Amino acid sequence: MANQKTNVMRILDSGKIKYNVYTYDSKGGAIDGVSVAEKIGQPVEKVFKTLVTKGNSKNFFVFVIPVNKELNLKAAAKAVGEKSVEMIRVDEINKVTGYIRGGCSPIGMKKDYKTVIDSTCENLDTFIFSAGKIGFQVEVSPKELIELIKADVDMIAE
Repeated sequence: MANQKTNVMRILDSGKIKYNVYTYDSKGGAIDGVSVAEKIGQPVEKVFKTLVTKGNSKNFFVFVIPVNKELNLKAAAKAVGEKSVEMIRVDEINKVTGYIRGGCSPIGMKKDYKTVIDSTCENLDTFIFSAGKIGFQVEVSPKELIELIKADVDMIAE
């Protein structure tokens, strides 16, 4: 399992970005982020989840926040210049991102959506997020990810 490459890992390779891979047993399907942090033996503050929203303009936006926090929808909307944003439905995830629920990564979506990463990432040397497939996580420097996907950083979690 550990030698499988996901599309996320291939994109990181092509960007010459160093990363660590974590794998975990995902029997039973999607697992919440706090459980993922426990399974890979990492502090929850270092493990982030990828959330996809739709703004009142009908554009999609991606937010990356710590797994033990919730997305502040007002702050998220403000960060992307929208009046409001709402989470997309689970049945829309694959159509919009190319990923499935529990395996959504801010890297390698079908389109390059405006992405905002919670500012707590700036306190970390590295952080961990989905490698685009359930059971796989990657750890990278927040600064390198921000440059790679041209993300913004803002206070969006509560």
